[in-house]
Amino acid sequence: MNQKECVVEALASLGGMATLFDLYHKTDVSTWGSKTPFASIRRIVQTNKEFYKIRAGLWGLCEFRDKNLAKTGDSKSEQNEKFTHSYFQGVIVEIGNLRHFQTFIPAQDKNKIYKSDKKLCELASLSEIYKFSYEDIVKRAKTIDAIWFNERNLPNSFYEVEHSTDFKNSLNKFFELQDFNARMFIVADKKREREYESVLRASIYEQIAQKVKFASYEDISRQLERESEQAFIKMGI
Repeated sequence: MNQKECVVEALASLGGMATLFDLYHKTDVSTWGSKTPFASIRRIVQTNKEFYKIRAGLWGLCEFRDKNLAKTGDSKSEQNEKFTHSYFQGVIVEIGNLRHFQTFIPAQDKNKIYKSDKKLCELASLSEIYKFSYEDIVKRAKTIDAIWFNERNLPNSFYEVEHSTDFKNSLNKFFELQDFNARMFIVADKKREREYESVLRASIYEQIAQKVKFASYEDISRQLERESEQAFIKMGI
């Protein structure tokens, strides 16, 4: 079995849809004799006609395309915004888990699909948010798309995924949480960064303008790829 066939077999066993993180886990590279198997896996999915890109960092097998469309809710010409939103929530949680943070997803999102048949509730390590502050503050925080908590059960990072709305609802949440020593990120398509910057320049957001950061979908997916590779290296794989 050649390298491409190994990756095809791994992706098929994962339901025809997987992140590179999953493929690093699943692909048998023991016979490859390569010092850079992860780079080889990336090259294989990016350059061979058997594979196609579903989202940033998410790949499918062409023979599973119809099944994958049913899972994501995409049409052949348009992506499903709801799946895009839940997929990137999942990517953020995966990164948090790799960094050994406790991860939280809002209750209303826990049954949403991350990839293939995997739900967000299967990723997040917390089923309930910590009561880290006053009740009204916690109530607001529990609507944030993804939160990482540190070992003291305090928020380390807040993430809001913005696919098509105008950023104001997310920035309003961050405004109310600005007194916490936690990082704040808006995650969106790179094409929307100028729109985000325009909204952030409004005087009402002056107090949080330096605190909130923008991360593109590609940035987030590449970060998961890098950190998953590092995790394997530390494990000696």
